[in-house]
Amino acid sequence: MADVDPRQRAAARAGLEKRLGHVFDNRALLAQALTHRSASANHNERLEFLGDGVLNFVIAAALFENNPRAAEGDLSRLRAALVREKTLAAIADEIALGDLLVLGPGEHTTGSRRRASIRADGVEAVLGAIYCDAGFEATRQVILGLYASRLADLPSADTLKDAKTQLQEWLQARARERPVYEVVRVTGADHDQHFVARCRLDDIDLAIEGEGGGRRKAEQDAARRMLAKLEQEKQ
Repeated sequence: MADVDPRQRAAARAGLEKRLGHVFDNRALLAQALTHRSASANHNERLEFLGDGVLNFVIAAALFENNPRAAEGDLSRLRAALVREKTLAAIADEIALGDLLVLGPGEHTTGSRRRASIRADGVEAVLGAIYCDAGFEATRQVILGLYASRLADLPSADTLKDAKTQLQEWLQARARERPVYEVVRVTGADHDQHFVARCRLDDIDLAIEGEGGGRRKAEQDAARRMLAKLEQEKQ
């Protein structure tokens, strides 16, 4: 919104305040929260740091209070799903935050406004700005409002387990040996590497490969494929 008329910018930010349910006493905080580091030295990264901390606590407390029988591991998985980049980017879209971000010319021309990471960071920065403007309770109320539907309709914690954990538990339940992972090959430039990893079950001499843009992603893909094969063939 670097070239937008100041009155239009003010109206757009007022609309965001309405969607958030919080009107800023210090409008400079909101302006800073919406400013990417590419646009100004007075950018939103410190507010993002603060908002991340407040968000994690509020979501952790809500999950703890609303799920008294949930185990620590389940609570951790649920919290991770609720505060991850993908979820925050979706919230940014719901409150039309992306269009209000102020980006530098380079970021603007490359379409960075559409990047999930930038939109997610913007949400955290706005939460940090609300904390600085009005304190913890006001920020908590905004967060609970933004997350109301998600907290009311939580996924099963088991569905949030990564593929390696699911495979490990499947094997343990059948008193089977642990899987062994190894990187088979790495291709591509240093900044854009592609990994192929192998998941091997020595007790039945079975190995399956997976791939991804990092070792962990490749191993997770291999574990996912291995589990699918085991469940299909009931090995």
